Formats: sequence, structure tokens, C-alpha cells
Amino acid sequence: MKKDKKNKPSKELPLGFVDRQEKELLVRDFIISNIKKVMIKYGFQYLETPSFEYSDSIGKFLPDKDRPDEGVFSFKDEKKWLSLRYDLTAPLARYVAKNYLEIAKPFKRYQLGTVWRNEKPGPGRFREFLQFDADFVGTKSLQADAELCVLISEILEKCGLNKKEYIIKISSRKITEDLFKKIKTDNNEQRLITLRALDKIDRLGWDEVKKLLGKGRKDKSGDFTKGANLSSKNIDLIEKELKKTTPETEDLKEILKIFKDYNFENFEFDPSVIRGLEYYTGPIFEVNLKFDVKNEKGKAIQFGSIGGGGRYDNLVNNFGNYDAPATGISIGLDRLVYALIQKKEFKIKQSRPIVICVFDKDSMQEYIRLQKILRDSEISAEIYPGESKLKKQMEYANKINAPAVILYGENEIKLGKPTIKNLKSGKEISISIKDIENEIKKII
Repeated sequence: MKKDKKNKPSKELPLGFVDRQEKELLVRDFIISNIKKVMIKYGFQYLETPSFEYSDSIGKFLPDKDRPDEGVFSFKDEKKWLSLRYDLTAPLARYVAKNYLEIAKPFKRYQLGTVWRNEKPGPGRFREFLQFDADFVGTKSLQADAELCVLISEILEKCGLNKKEYIIKISSRKITEDLFKKIKTDNNEQRLITLRALDKIDRLGWDEVKKLLGKGRKDKSGDFTKGANLSSKNIDLIEKELKKTTPETEDLKEILKIFKDYNFENFEFDPSVIRGLEYYTGPIFEVNLKFDVKNEKGKAIQFGSIGGGGRYDNLVNNFGNYDAPATGISIGLDRLVYALIQKKEFKIKQSRPIVICVFDKDSMQEYIRLQKILRDSEISAEIYPGESKLKKQMEYANKINAPAVILYGENEIKLGKPTIKNLKSGKEISISIKDIENEIKKII
């Protein structure tokens, strides 16, 4: 009898999830360090909330989702559903309700955290990603909304973009509320499908969005998305309203006045900006890049926004009778990194260790002594961690891009003079231990 071959686990990742390597992570760390500097300057407090929340606590604000586990990753724990957070705003609302009496109002907080979306992935659009949020809770002042746009602008410019490379688009949910009155629909499901469709204008264009506003649309993969079933007359009315160039709502008029006070000009009014989340109630904003972004095959792609936000005056009220009008903005950091790496050359040094080669395990005390001298001088160093002969040790050092190796065999130990080999130039130098720190610093 033939033995059944044991099924091996897959080495592939699920769609929408990626392994992130050092260069990308160092760029991300650079962006995060700039975010923190700006947030401190603007007077925001740092907050962290758990990755999991009760599903009913974070709500079902991803439009067109009927089940607790659709749009979000969820499981049932005894009698209650738990979900991985899909954004940082809904958990903030829960936090504010829980700590309402203790926190000062307005409450200004920023947060960096991983979020998860159980949705179809695309180029630069992941199902797991790091997000940055900044929010004001407990104020109706539109100065807060305006300052969030100014704040995001400063962060992007500190990360290396200039004003010609990004734009902040502004609109208001009051525009779509007026639209729903004009087309005479009070069907909540139809409204949500319409909002979700309009949120795709930037990515799909009007012709494809019209299909979603009508009977529905089949994408390139063959998946069919149910439409809002609006009449062609109402679809034309929506298109006309969302192509206006001057804001007519009072909230946007006030924000424009505040922008003028800030001398902030890097924005444009775009009523087609919708933002897909259901909880927005007033001004909304979207951060878009104005340069081409390419996919892994080098083809320019429609990248869409890297972030956005808006006013959500009723979200905290889901937990009780709390007076907590709020506004916030967020950036998908992994999307921003994806784009920035293509746009500019980051001079971020990837530190690689000096490798101390092992000739004889009985000399380990000498190798550890060298390693300590270097590490005490804040020089990255390691004793070769394997058990191979010298040829393999040299291959390892080259593979990790080590700047140099230290050769410290029997003769070198007797003389007290290690040999340093510069792996970039190939040059070797024999030097006393007391001078090794300075010589290594010349190489690195």
C-alpha cells in the first residue's frame, strides 16, 4: 500500500496580507516619528485601545453589511460576538463613553494601531494595515475640523511631500442628506448602498458608479455588486449636484473662512467626496496624492486616497446620553509608505553588524571580549551565530551586507592584533585591540 503523502501547510499568505521587510518598516518608523512630533506640538494625547472589541460596541458602520462577521473579522465568544477593530474611531467612541466623567472635554487624542477589513483587497489596499488617527471629542467648533486638515498637511510635508504632490478635498454629509431629500428616498438600505457607490467615484469613475446606483455592477473578476436601484432621472440629478464647484452648506462656508485665517490653501471643494463609513454627520475630508503610484509590475494605478475623515456628532451617543460631538481624521500608514517609497529616496540607514568570525570555539572568551568592546561603543556587532567553516561565515557576512568582518585566529590572538576586512573595498588591516573601535567607525 502507498502511504498517503502528508499535506504540507501553505507558505503563501491570504490575499490582502503582506510580510513587511526592514526598509519599509524603517520608512514607516520615520513617518511615525514625524507624526508624534506634530501631535505633541498640536497638544494631542496619546491613546491605545485593544485590537478586539465587542462587535456591538464598535457597531456596523461599514455600509451594506448585514452580519456581524461581514466587513470585519469576528468570532463568537460564549454568547457575544467579538470583532477585530476595522478603524480606530469606533473604539474611541467606546472609550469616551466609558471614561466620560474622567476625561477633559474637548478631548484631543491621537492613536496609532493596526486595523482589519474583511474586504476585497487591491493595489496598496490591504485587509490588515496600520492606521493613524487624530480626533477632537466634545466640541462642535468647526475650527477643530479645519485644524485637522492643517495638521495632516504639516505631517505630509514633514514626511517629504510638497504642496503640489497632495491635496485635501473637502465636502459635507449635509450635501448627500439634501440629495436624499431631492430624490425622495428614506429607505436606509438604499441610502447606504448609494453612499457606498458614490464613495467609489474617484476609483471607478462616474460611468461605473452609475451602474452601482442603478441595478448593479459586475467587476473584472466577475463579482457582481448589488445596486441602489435608483431611477436614471435621480442618477442624473445626483451627478449634476456632485459636480458643483462652490460649496453651499453653512458648515463648509465657515470652514473656508477658518482656512483663510490659517492661510491654508492646499485644499479643494469636491462634493463627490463621500467617505464610506456611515457615522459621518457634517464636514468630511479626503487626502489624495497627486502623483502616479505604480503596482508591483511597474504599471501606474488608480491609487485613491491615503486617508480622510470628518465630523461624527452622534457616535458616542450609541452608548447612552452623552454630549460628545466629534471630528477626526486618519491616514493609512502602509498605503502612505507604499506611495512615498516610490516618490522619494529615503536616506535611512539600515544598520548591519560587524561579524566576528569563529575560528575555534575554545577562543569564545576572546570573541566575546571583542564583541563587548564594539557594542559598548554603540557599534552593531555579532559573533557568527552558526557552526560553519570560514568560507560559509564570509558568505553569511556578505549576504547580510555586513560592512566588515573581524578575523581573530590563533596567531592574531597571540599578537593581540585582530584583522579587519572591509567587505566593500576588500582591504585588510591588522590593528591593536585598543584601536579597533576607531578603525571600525571609519568603515561604517
